[in-house]
Amino acid sequence: MQTAERVSHTDISDNYVFQRSQLAYYEAKKIVEGDVLEIGSGQGYGINIIAEKANRYVAIDKFATDIHQPKNAPKIEFLNINVPPLSGLKDNSFDFVISFQVIEHIKKDRELVAEVFRILKPGGKYIVSTPNIKTSLTRNPWHIREYTVKGFEKLLSNSFSKIDKKGVFGNEKIMEYYLENKKGVEKITRFDIFNLQHILPRQLLQIPYDILNRRNRKNILNGNNDLVASIKMKDYFMDVANDKCFDLFYIAEK
Repeated sequence: MQTAERVSHTDISDNYVFQRSQLAYYEAKKIVEGDVLEIGSGQGYGINIIAEKANRYVAIDKFATDIHQPKNAPKIEFLNINVPPLSGLKDNSFDFVISFQVIEHIKKDRELVAEVFRILKPGGKYIVSTPNIKTSLTRNPWHIREYTVKGFEKLLSNSFSKIDKKGVFGNEKIMEYYLENKKGVEKITRFDIFNLQHILPRQLLQIPYDILNRRNRKNILNGNNDLVASIKMKDYFMDVANDKCFDLFYIAEK
Protein backbone atom coordinates (compact mmCIF):
# COMPACT_ATOMS: atom_id res chain seq x y z
CA MET A 1 0.00 0.00 0.00
CA GLN A 2 2.81 2.45 0.84
CA THR A 3 4.12 3.16 -2.64
CA ALA A 4 3.96 6.22 -4.85
CA GLU A 5 1.36 4.26 -6.85
CA ARG A 6 -1.14 4.87 -4.03
CA VAL A 7 -1.65 8.62 -3.93
CA SER A 8 -3.14 10.50 -1.00
CA HIS A 9 -4.96 13.81 -0.59
CA THR A 10 -2.97 14.39 2.61
CA ASP A 11 0.42 14.65 0.85
CA ILE A 12 0.64 17.85 -1.20
CA SER A 13 3.39 16.38 -3.37
CA ASP A 14 0.78 13.89 -4.65
CA ASN A 15 -1.67 16.64 -5.62
CA TYR A 16 -0.90 16.56 -9.35
CA VAL A 17 -1.73 12.85 -9.53
CA PHE A 18 -4.50 12.89 -6.93
CA GLN A 19 -6.55 15.53 -8.73
CA ARG A 20 -6.23 13.58 -11.97
CA SER A 21 -7.34 10.41 -10.19
CA GLN A 22 -10.43 12.14 -8.81
CA LEU A 23 -11.53 13.23 -12.27
CA ALA A 24 -12.14 9.63 -13.33
CA TYR A 25 -14.55 9.12 -10.42
CA TYR A 26 -16.45 12.33 -11.06
CA GLU A 27 -16.79 11.49 -14.76
CA ALA A 28 -18.09 8.03 -13.84
CA LYS A 29 -20.50 9.55 -11.32
CA LYS A 30 -22.33 11.25 -14.18
CA ILE A 31 -23.61 7.93 -15.51
CA VAL A 32 -23.38 5.17 -12.86
CA GLU A 33 -26.47 3.75 -11.20
CA GLY A 34 -27.84 0.46 -9.93
CA ASP A 35 -25.43 -2.27 -8.92
CA VAL A 36 -21.80 -1.10 -9.08
CA LEU A 37 -18.53 -3.00 -8.73
CA GLU A 38 -15.19 -1.25 -8.27
CA ILE A 39 -12.03 -3.24 -9.03
CA GLY A 40 -9.01 -1.84 -7.21
CA SER A 41 -10.67 0.44 -4.66
CA GLY A 42 -7.37 1.23 -2.92
CA GLN A 43 -7.82 3.45 0.12
CA GLY A 44 -11.41 4.07 -0.87
CA TYR A 45 -11.50 7.80 -1.58
CA GLY A 46 -13.44 7.19 -4.80
CA ILE A 47 -16.18 5.36 -2.95
CA ASN A 48 -17.23 8.61 -1.27
CA ILE A 49 -17.76 10.11 -4.71
CA ILE A 50 -19.72 7.34 -6.41
CA ALA A 51 -21.44 5.10 -3.85
CA GLU A 52 -24.41 7.39 -3.28
CA LYS A 53 -25.43 6.82 -6.92
CA ALA A 54 -25.61 3.05 -6.44
CA ASN A 55 -28.23 0.67 -5.11
CA ARG A 56 -25.46 -1.80 -4.29
CA TYR A 57 -21.72 -1.10 -4.15
CA VAL A 58 -19.06 -3.82 -4.07
CA ALA A 59 -15.38 -2.86 -3.75
CA ILE A 60 -12.49 -5.21 -4.55
CA ASP A 61 -8.82 -4.81 -3.65
CA LYS A 62 -5.92 -7.18 -3.08
CA PHE A 63 -5.08 -5.30 0.12
CA ALA A 64 -7.40 -5.41 3.11
CA THR A 65 -8.63 -1.87 3.70
CA ASP A 66 -10.88 -0.15 6.21
CA ILE A 67 -13.55 1.31 3.97
CA HIS A 68 -15.31 4.41 5.25
CA GLN A 69 -19.08 4.08 4.96
CA PRO A 70 -20.36 7.20 3.16
CA LYS A 71 -23.60 8.81 4.29
CA ASN A 72 -26.62 8.43 2.01
CA ALA A 73 -25.07 5.37 0.34
CA PRO A 74 -25.78 1.63 0.37
CA LYS A 75 -23.72 -0.51 2.70
CA ILE A 76 -20.35 -1.12 1.08
CA GLU A 77 -19.39 -4.74 0.47
CA PHE A 78 -15.61 -5.25 0.44
CA LEU A 79 -13.90 -8.30 -1.11
CA ASN A 80 -10.21 -8.87 -0.36
CA ILE A 81 -9.21 -10.92 -3.43
CA ASN A 82 -6.72 -10.98 -6.28
CA VAL A 83 -8.14 -10.72 -9.79
CA PRO A 84 -8.79 -12.30 -12.21
CA PRO A 85 -11.01 -14.24 -11.83
CA LEU A 86 -13.82 -12.31 -10.18
CA SER A 87 -14.47 -15.13 -7.78
CA GLY A 88 -17.91 -15.44 -6.24
CA LEU A 89 -19.55 -12.87 -8.52
CA LYS A 90 -22.44 -14.13 -10.63
CA ASP A 91 -22.96 -13.69 -14.36
CA ASN A 92 -25.02 -10.67 -15.42
CA SER A 93 -25.11 -9.18 -11.92
CA PHE A 94 -23.77 -5.60 -12.23
CA ASP A 95 -24.93 -2.52 -14.11
CA PHE A 96 -21.50 -0.87 -13.96
CA VAL A 97 -17.94 -1.96 -13.31
CA ILE A 98 -15.41 0.79 -12.66
CA SER A 99 -11.65 0.34 -12.42
CA PHE A 100 -9.17 3.20 -12.46
CA GLN A 101 -5.38 2.88 -12.83
CA VAL A 102 -5.50 -0.85 -12.12
CA ILE A 103 -5.41 -2.91 -15.31
CA GLU A 104 -1.77 -2.01 -15.99
CA HIS A 105 -0.94 -3.97 -12.81
CA ILE A 106 -2.85 -7.10 -13.88
CA LYS A 107 -0.86 -9.89 -15.52
CA LYS A 108 -3.87 -11.55 -17.15
CA ASP A 109 -5.49 -8.40 -18.51
CA ARG A 110 -7.44 -10.15 -21.26
CA GLU A 111 -8.91 -12.60 -18.74
CA LEU A 112 -9.92 -9.70 -16.47
CA VAL A 113 -11.76 -7.96 -19.32
CA ALA A 114 -13.57 -11.22 -20.12
CA GLU A 115 -14.57 -11.59 -16.46
CA VAL A 116 -15.90 -8.03 -16.37
CA PHE A 117 -17.95 -8.79 -19.49
CA ARG A 118 -19.29 -11.94 -17.80
CA ILE A 119 -20.59 -10.22 -14.67
CA LEU A 120 -22.07 -7.19 -16.43
CA LYS A 121 -25.75 -7.20 -17.22
CA PRO A 122 -26.72 -6.76 -20.88
CA GLY A 123 -26.33 -3.06 -21.58
CA GLY A 124 -23.98 -2.72 -18.59
CA LYS A 125 -20.84 -0.61 -18.86
CA TYR A 126 -17.18 -1.05 -17.94
CA ILE A 127 -15.57 2.30 -17.12
CA VAL A 128 -11.81 1.89 -17.04
CA SER A 129 -8.76 4.14 -17.02
CA THR A 130 -5.05 3.45 -17.45
CA PRO A 131 -1.91 5.51 -18.22
CA ASN A 132 -1.17 6.36 -21.84
CA ILE A 133 2.28 4.95 -22.58
CA LYS A 134 2.91 7.77 -25.06
CA THR A 135 3.05 10.34 -22.25
CA SER A 136 4.82 8.19 -19.64
CA LEU A 137 8.21 9.72 -18.84
CA THR A 138 9.99 6.48 -18.06
CA ARG A 139 9.32 2.80 -17.51
CA ASN A 140 7.18 2.23 -14.43
CA PRO A 141 8.29 -1.13 -12.97
CA TRP A 142 5.11 -1.39 -10.92
CA HIS A 143 3.21 -1.71 -14.20
CA ILE A 144 3.26 -5.02 -16.05
CA ARG A 145 2.56 -3.11 -19.24
CA GLU A 146 1.10 0.19 -20.45
CA TYR A 147 -1.14 0.77 -23.47
CA THR A 148 -1.43 2.94 -26.54
CA VAL A 149 -4.77 4.33 -27.69
CA LYS A 150 -5.16 1.54 -30.25
CA GLY A 151 -3.66 -1.15 -28.03
CA PHE A 152 -6.16 -0.52 -25.25
CA GLU A 153 -9.05 -0.56 -27.71
CA LYS A 154 -7.78 -3.88 -29.06
CA LEU A 155 -7.68 -5.37 -25.56
CA LEU A 156 -11.24 -4.33 -24.74
CA SER A 157 -12.55 -5.35 -28.16
CA ASN A 158 -11.70 -8.98 -27.38
CA SER A 159 -14.92 -8.93 -25.34
CA PHE A 160 -16.71 -5.65 -26.10
CA SER A 161 -17.87 -4.34 -29.47
CA LYS A 162 -19.00 -0.86 -28.39
CA ILE A 163 -16.23 1.31 -26.90
CA ASP A 164 -16.20 5.06 -26.23
CA LYS A 165 -12.55 6.19 -26.26
CA LYS A 166 -11.79 9.25 -24.17
CA GLY A 167 -8.58 10.63 -22.71
CA VAL A 168 -7.53 12.85 -19.79
CA PHE A 169 -5.76 16.07 -20.81
CA GLY A 170 -4.42 19.05 -18.87
CA ASN A 171 -4.36 22.83 -19.23
CA GLU A 172 -1.27 25.08 -19.19
CA LYS A 173 -0.79 24.66 -15.45
CA ILE A 174 -0.77 20.88 -15.80
CA MET A 175 1.66 21.06 -18.69
CA GLU A 176 3.98 23.27 -16.63
CA TYR A 177 4.07 20.60 -13.93
CA TYR A 178 4.49 17.84 -16.52
CA LEU A 179 7.55 19.56 -18.01
CA GLU A 180 9.07 20.10 -14.56
CA ASN A 181 8.49 16.43 -13.83
CA LYS A 182 10.10 15.51 -17.16
CA LYS A 183 13.21 17.54 -16.29
CA GLY A 184 13.51 15.75 -12.96
CA VAL A 185 13.15 12.34 -14.59
CA GLU A 186 15.74 13.20 -17.23
CA LYS A 187 18.23 14.22 -14.51
CA ILE A 188 17.86 10.76 -12.99
CA THR A 189 17.77 8.67 -16.15
CA ARG A 190 20.81 10.35 -17.71
CA PHE A 191 22.92 8.06 -15.52
CA ASP A 192 21.27 4.98 -17.05
CA ILE A 193 23.72 4.81 -19.95
CA PHE A 194 23.11 1.08 -20.45
CA ASN A 195 19.31 1.49 -20.53
CA LEU A 196 18.94 -0.82 -17.53
CA GLN A 197 15.44 0.44 -16.84
CA HIS A 198 14.26 -1.52 -19.88
CA ILE A 199 16.57 -4.50 -19.41
CA LEU A 200 16.43 -5.47 -15.74
CA PRO A 201 13.43 -7.41 -14.36
CA ARG A 202 10.88 -4.91 -13.19
CA GLN A 203 10.79 -6.36 -9.66
CA LEU A 204 14.41 -5.26 -9.13
CA LEU A 205 13.55 -1.71 -10.10
CA GLN A 206 10.37 -1.20 -8.08
CA ILE A 207 11.85 0.09 -4.81
CA PRO A 208 14.51 2.35 -6.42
CA TYR A 209 11.86 3.72 -8.78
CA ASP A 210 9.49 4.37 -5.91
CA ILE A 211 12.11 6.21 -3.86
CA LEU A 212 13.22 8.35 -6.81
CA ASN A 213 9.64 9.02 -7.91
CA ARG A 214 8.69 10.20 -4.44
CA ARG A 215 11.85 12.33 -4.20
CA ASN A 216 11.14 13.91 -7.57
CA ARG A 217 7.61 14.86 -6.48
CA LYS A 218 9.02 16.41 -3.29
CA ASN A 219 11.62 18.35 -5.27
CA ILE A 220 8.95 19.83 -7.54
CA LEU A 221 6.90 20.79 -4.47
CA ASN A 222 9.90 22.43 -2.80
CA GLY A 223 10.83 24.26 -5.99
CA ASN A 224 7.34 25.52 -6.79
CA ASN A 225 4.95 24.99 -3.91
CA ASP A 226 2.40 27.42 -5.34
CA LEU A 227 2.13 25.49 -8.59
CA VAL A 228 1.72 22.07 -6.96
CA ALA A 229 -0.73 23.23 -4.30
CA SER A 230 -2.85 25.20 -6.77
CA ILE A 231 -3.62 22.29 -9.09
CA LYS A 232 -7.32 21.45 -9.05
CA MET A 233 -9.39 18.77 -10.72
CA LYS A 234 -10.78 21.42 -13.11
CA ASP A 235 -7.28 21.80 -14.57
CA TYR A 236 -7.83 18.40 -16.20
CA PHE A 237 -10.45 17.67 -18.84
CA MET A 238 -11.79 14.84 -21.00
CA ASP A 239 -11.64 14.73 -24.78
CA VAL A 240 -11.28 12.16 -27.55
CA ALA A 241 -8.26 9.98 -26.74
CA ASN A 242 -5.05 10.53 -28.65
CA ASP A 243 -1.30 10.14 -28.14
CA LYS A 244 -1.10 13.37 -26.11
CA CYS A 245 -3.52 12.46 -23.32
CA PHE A 246 -2.19 11.44 -19.90
CA ASP A 247 -4.69 8.68 -19.23
CA LEU A 248 -6.95 6.58 -21.40
CA PHE A 249 -10.55 6.65 -20.14
CA TYR A 250 -12.70 4.13 -22.00
CA ILE A 251 -16.32 3.13 -21.56
CA ALA A 252 -17.14 -0.31 -22.96
CA GLU A 253 -20.76 -1.47 -23.21
CA LYS A 254 -21.97 -5.06 -23.11
